Amino acid sequence: MVKEIQVRVNLVEERKTSILEKKAAQKLNIPLTTISGVKVLRKSIDARKKEVVFNYKIAVYVNEPIPTTPDYIFDYKDVSNAPEIHIIGFGPAGMYAALRCIELGYKPIVLERGKNVKDRRRDLRAINQFHDVNSDSNYCFGEGGAGTYSDGKLYTRSLKRGDVRRIFENLVYHGATDQILVDAHPHIGTNKLPKIIQNIRETILKYGGEIHFNTRVTDFIIQQNAVKALILNNTTEMSATSVILATGHSARDIFELLHKKNILIEAKSFAMGVRVEHPQTLIDQIQYSCSGERDELLPAAAYSLVHQVNNRGVYSFCMCPGGFIVPAATANGEVVVNGMSPSRRNNKFANSGIVVEINVDKDLPKYDHLGPLKGLQFQKDLEKLAFNAGGKTQVAPAQRLTDFVEGKFSTSLNETSYQPGLNSAPLHSLMPKIIGGRLRKGFAAFGKKMHGYYTSEANIIGVESRTSSPISIPRNESLEHPTIEGLFPCGEGGGYAGGIISAAMDGERCAEAATAKYKR
Repeated sequence: MVKEIQVRVNLVEERKTSILEKKAAQKLNIPLTTISGVKVLRKSIDARKKEVVFNYKIAVYVNEPIPTTPDYIFDYKDVSNAPEIHIIGFGPAGMYAALRCIELGYKPIVLERGKNVKDRRRDLRAINQFHDVNSDSNYCFGEGGAGTYSDGKLYTRSLKRGDVRRIFENLVYHGATDQILVDAHPHIGTNKLPKIIQNIRETILKYGGEIHFNTRVTDFIIQQNAVKALILNNTTEMSATSVILATGHSARDIFELLHKKNILIEAKSFAMGVRVEHPQTLIDQIQYSCSGERDELLPAAAYSLVHQVNNRGVYSFCMCPGGFIVPAATANGEVVVNGMSPSRRNNKFANSGIVVEINVDKDLPKYDHLGPLKGLQFQKDLEKLAFNAGGKTQVAPAQRLTDFVEGKFSTSLNETSYQPGLNSAPLHSLMPKIIGGRLRKGFAAFGKKMHGYYTSEANIIGVESRTSSPISIPRNESLEHPTIEGLFPCGEGGGYAGGIISAAMDGERCAEAATAKYKR
C-alpha cells in the first residue's frame, strides 16, 4: 500500500533521525515498523509565522518496498543517417529540441554563434575585468545560453505547456542532483550548470547529432515562402528545410534580419527596470523573523514582490539569494545587468530585478515609426544611457535605494557583488518616467510589505533590460511560422517562454512539430 500525505516539520524536528517516518506513522495511525520507506515528493518552507516549518508531501510505502526504477526512460537512438532538423541556438530551447529530435529518430544539426562552456569563460572574464564584450560569446550567447551563467533557477508557471517533471528528470539524467525533483523552488547553481550542459552536448554527439560552435546564422535563403538554406558566418551555405529558431531574447541581429526580409514579426510587451542588491543577512532577518544569522538548515532567503502603479505591474524578477550581479551586455556601448547564484547560495548579497511592465501599444508612441522593432530600440536606448552614465565602460550606474526614491544623488554607494564596479548616477532623473516614476512608487510600497527592505543599505543598479523578448515571432497551430514553411519559432526569442524550464518545454514541442512535418 502507498499513501500520499502532507506533514509539517519544524527546525528542531528536522534534525531528528527518521522524522518523516515517525510523522507518517502518527498521521496514518499505523505502527512505525510497517513503514518500509518514505519518498519525498515535494518540500517547501513556510516562513509566514515566527516559527519556520518545512512542508513535506511524501509517499509512504506500507509493507512494500520503494520502487527503484526511474519514472522516465530517455530512449535515445543512433540518428547519424537520419533526416535532419536544423536548430539555431543552443540554449535551453535548442538543447531540449535536439534531445527530443534524437528520441524521435531525427538528426539535430545545432548552430550556435558562441563558444562551448569552457572557452566561453575567457570571454566572461574579459567583460568583468577588461570591459570588453564579445558580441558572439558573453553571458547571453554560447553553449547553454543565458541560463548557463545566470543562476539555473528552475521554477516555472507554464505547467500547461508540457511535462515539467520530464524536463527535470532529464537534467538529473545528465548530472543534476535529484533534489531538484522535490524542492518547491528548485535551483542548480551557475557553478554546476556548465558540467550538466557539457553532458547534454556529449549525449547529442554520441547519438549522431551535430553541434557547430562559432557558427552564426547571418541569412536565410527563402524560396516560394519556404526555407531552403541558411548562410553561416556570411560565407557558407547550408541546405535546410526544417529549422527550429531558438536564438533567445537577445539575438537582435536575427530580429532585424527577419524584419529586413519581410518575414512577419510583431512587437510585444515586455519589462525593464533595475537590479536591487541588499545584504543577504538583512533579507534573511526579514523573511525568517530572526535577529541574527539564519539557522543552518535554512537556505538563503528569497522574496517575491509585486505592486500596481498607474495600471502597470512593478515586480521582482529573477531573485537571486546569496548571489551575484553580472554584466549581461551583448555588445560594446551598452550596459545590461542580470543576476545569478551559485549552488550553495552563499554569497553575502541578495539581488533581484525590479522591473516595470512596458505596453508597446501605449507606452512608446515616439517609437511607433519603427513598427515591430520599437520595443527593441527602446531597450537599446536605455542600455546606451546606462553605458554613458556608468562612465562608458561596463561599470554600471547605481544609486542607494532610498536616494533613488527620494530623488537625491548618492554621494557614496554600498559594497557590491558587481565585479566591473559601480558609478554613482542620478538614476531617478535619468530613467524615463514610465519606468523610473513607477519604480520609485513600487519600492516605497515594497518597504511597507517587507519591513526593512526600504533601506539605504541597498543599491539599485541599472539597467535590467533583458527580462524577455520585445519581439514575438508568430506561429500557427502546428508551431510553424504562418508565412514561411519550415521555420519553427521557439523559446524566449520567439516570445514563447520565460525561463529555463518553459524554454526547454517549448524546445521539445517544436522538435515534435518539426519532425511531424516529415510525416505529413
